[in-house]
Amino acid sequence: MKRRDFIGTGILGAPALAIRTARAAAAAPPPSFLFVIADQLSMDAVTAHGNRFVRTPNLDRLARAGVSFRDSYTTYPLCSPARSSMFTGRMPSETGVITNGLPIRAEIPNLGQWLGGRGYEAVYAGKWHVPNSYTGDIPGFTVLPGGFTGQGHMGDAAVSRACQAWLHNRSSQSPFLLVASFLQPHDICAWVSSHTREAAWERMAEIPAPMPPIPANFEYDQTEPRAMRSERRPKWSEKQWRYYLWSYYRHVEMVDAEIGRLLDALEDTGRANNTVVIMTADHGEGSGHHQMVLKNYLYDEAAKVPLLVSWPGRTPAGKQDTAHLVSGIDIAPTICDYAGVAAPPEVTGRSLRPLVEGRNVQWREMVAAEVARGGRMVRTSECKYIVYPNDPVEQLFDWKTDSGETRNLASDSRHARALEAHRRLLKDWEGRLKLAPNAAKGRVRG
Repeated sequence: MKRRDFIGTGILGAPALAIRTARAAAAAPPPSFLFVIADQLSMDAVTAHGNRFVRTPNLDRLARAGVSFRDSYTTYPLCSPARSSMFTGRMPSETGVITNGLPIRAEIPNLGQWLGGRGYEAVYAGKWHVPNSYTGDIPGFTVLPGGFTGQGHMGDAAVSRACQAWLHNRSSQSPFLLVASFLQPHDICAWVSSHTREAAWERMAEIPAPMPPIPANFEYDQTEPRAMRSERRPKWSEKQWRYYLWSYYRHVEMVDAEIGRLLDALEDTGRANNTVVIMTADHGEGSGHHQMVLKNYLYDEAAKVPLLVSWPGRTPAGKQDTAHLVSGIDIAPTICDYAGVAAPPEVTGRSLRPLVEGRNVQWREMVAAEVARGGRMVRTSECKYIVYPNDPVEQLFDWKTDSGETRNLASDSRHARALEAHRRLLKDWEGRLKLAPNAAKGRVRG
């Protein structure tokens, strides 16, 4: 695929701090960006988010230095579709990446193409997967060698070292967008597959410390659409489920260590003070919630992901934002906003910068996500709604009283008004999308 350049259209604590930040931003050169992506990292698999069974000192380091958005959702809990949104600011049904292994529509620029035509050096290391997982040809980016398909425990170290070496050897003074895309904790997929045989469980006896407990929403109302009922629910014992959780957290710790190498390299090279670090994941992991593993469904464990924004001296330290619904489509416009360039045309995401800086802006009332088989999710501050086309079973959860999504209220007449309101929100949202040709048949409501 030939490189294409798209050149065209172009809560801080106190008011005084906000004013100083604005003045400093106006006087300073545009920042560089370190954009870190983990694969299959759940929101709740981070120590700073309250998990005491995992050790994530470097993710915690980012959380302490910046803002952690706690109501952050993927656009589609599967690798390729989610990544297409991160790099374009548009939904998978718009990019055309409606399943794994598809390319972004040629007329939609990715971040490397967009910023590369506006004075930025765009560099990529690690997993791409839009369409190929690992490739030396990513439009708009210079690709660093490192990483390989299916082996995060081995390949991720090559990704972090390639980025580290690039930072240490770089002499250019132009701003950069450096993407470090790790595979871990995706290796849990291979772990799950390998634990279909009884012999694979023998190592449980070697665990020296208490294993994590089964999640509170392991038991739930199983009134689900057919597509949800078909997702993977292993027939494991309680001890086996706990061992799986323990193992998943060890995979998380592997990627945390590689992230630490990147943060150290920024500091060692003197670039930390003018580099915005954004960290997220393409999707989460079932982690035993709803008795599920892996991803590709719309319960929060797969759909909710960490999203951390840190810029030393510019972002409020240690803030956890629980007031705003944000999405993977917001990453591209956020980077463009900090870079001082217009976002690409027709993006459906919004810049998070005003939220990071504590400005009083009107924000969206809902966030949406897509999934295989035409499934859709709408999340508001009050409820979460899930529906699949041609399936009579809808799901509605009261977010105020049931954030674990255990009681489906869709058939309860007392919640008929809320159900209809969320149906309408979904229909209106879908009506605003500029669908890719291959996604036109995925609409839930006519």
